[in-house]
Amino acid sequence: MVTSRMDTSVNTANYEYLNLDQCDPTDVNEFSRQVLPLLYYTIFIVSVVGNGVVLLIIYKFEKLNTVTNIFLINLVISNIVFTFTLPFQAVYHSGEWIFGEALCKLVNSADYLGFYSSILFLTLMTFDRYLAVVHCVVSSKRRKGCYALVMSAIMWFISLVASLEPFLHFIVEEDQLKGVTCKDSSEGQWKVFGLYKQFVVFFILPLAVFVYCYARIIVRVISTRIVGKHRTVRLVFVIVLMFFACWSPHNIILLIHGNKDENDCDDSLDYALRITSNIARLYFCINPVFYTFLGKKFQNHVRRLLESKGLCLKQYNSYSGSSRSFA
Repeated sequence: MVTSRMDTSVNTANYEYLNLDQCDPTDVNEFSRQVLPLLYYTIFIVSVVGNGVVLLIIYKFEKLNTVTNIFLINLVISNIVFTFTLPFQAVYHSGEWIFGEALCKLVNSADYLGFYSSILFLTLMTFDRYLAVVHCVVSSKRRKGCYALVMSAIMWFISLVASLEPFLHFIVEEDQLKGVTCKDSSEGQWKVFGLYKQFVVFFILPLAVFVYCYARIIVRVISTRIVGKHRTVRLVFVIVLMFFACWSPHNIILLIHGNKDENDCDDSLDYALRITSNIARLYFCINPVFYTFLGKKFQNHVRRLLESKGLCLKQYNSYSGSSRSFA
């Protein structure tokens, strides 16, 4: 039976601490088999197209060496890295792991790498906006392309180190009931460490940075009436807000589930993990949509691109090429 082959320790950060071996996961696995593959394929297609359009627009119409665009390109790459793990997960949820142990480790590491780097680049973009608005005079001398490249390299290095854990701990095993599984073999203290590492380092600390930076930005904008900064601040703020609206429920449920009694076989938390984790995944699909609807200059770039392809009959002349930032 197909559902008996599903491993509840699914190969992503979203389920890394899920352990239902002592319970009967048949209903939860059937839900996953019916719903998740189609959802993953849909998110994959929309995310690749959306993020691809963002990269194309930056390449054709923007300066690639500005601080904002360097961070933005890295954020989109992070989204794409995460997105490319979805087809593997879709196949896995449909039956069993068929890709071997090497890809088991690599796919999980890429999943974590995209997840962690996206959080760090969102945090970095927020802090950069804070410097540009609150400390504009001092930061203008330091916010150069070299600074952005160095900071981006640091973010990728931190993300890579943090994503080594699944590379070491995920293995492929043959189970009589579940078939071939790609699962997290870490136990005890390693699981607790991983749970709180994700919750504190990649959720609580970024949240604290976001709250502080945007509180200072709002005070600065209101006190000085910096009209020209409103659109950039609003764009990054909404991206960050949607990120936490998508990821907060899952992190909270993950923490609750990680501390529940192992003998508790209540399925409610297991369903909640799957639902909230896929709400979180939608972020990587929604992200480019906000660039389209909130970034006025992005809208103008898209119109110019359509016009150049003969797909837009009405000329749109409101584009201003003098702006430095993507927002």
